[in-house]
Amino acid sequence: MNFVFEFLKTLALFFEKIGYPGIFLCMFLESTILPLPSELVIPPAAYLASQGKMNVFWVILMGGLGSLAGALLNYYVALKVGRPAVLLFLKKKGKYFFLTENSLLKVETFWEKYGAFSTFIGRLLPGIRHLIPIPAGFARMKVLPFCVFTFLGATLWCAFLGICGYMFGKNQELLKIYIHHGSLLIFVVCVIVTVVYFLYKKR
Repeated sequence: MNFVFEFLKTLALFFEKIGYPGIFLCMFLESTILPLPSELVIPPAAYLASQGKMNVFWVILMGGLGSLAGALLNYYVALKVGRPAVLLFLKKKGKYFFLTENSLLKVETFWEKYGAFSTFIGRLLPGIRHLIPIPAGFARMKVLPFCVFTFLGATLWCAFLGICGYMFGKNQELLKIYIHHGSLLIFVVCVIVTVVYFLYKKR
């Protein structure tokens, strides 16, 4: 816990010095396959906003744009190299990124079931948000709707983290509790919205 707290302090100092480009860069990396959780990026920056050192609107916007940029990288890699090459890479190197071939197959199933809409809802779900662009690339989803769905979902997630960081950033224990409970609520809402969307499409 002390390590996490010190890491968050270091990130806050980083954002204070580098500013909004640092948020964009970190969220870009988070949206690729690198293990950098957004929960360690947006809340410290939003806390700085609560101290008057940044603007929470720009924190959220840069988070959404960075996420979109990273998602586009995954999308185009999947589009250009193809499914066999991506699966082979995960089989050989995925362990270094805490990813497995099986995890991508599960996200593919999610994509096949809900289609383009999954690029929006997937941005709100842990374990899926950074992988969902890959099956979208395999399926050659049109770039414009991919960007719209991805940006909306990513920005909504960043807004949730930003509000938590802005209000509870000084109390790490309280911040952790609200992020945890808020994530569960978002998951439930996502399930309900997805089911409604699926039923609508089926009709």
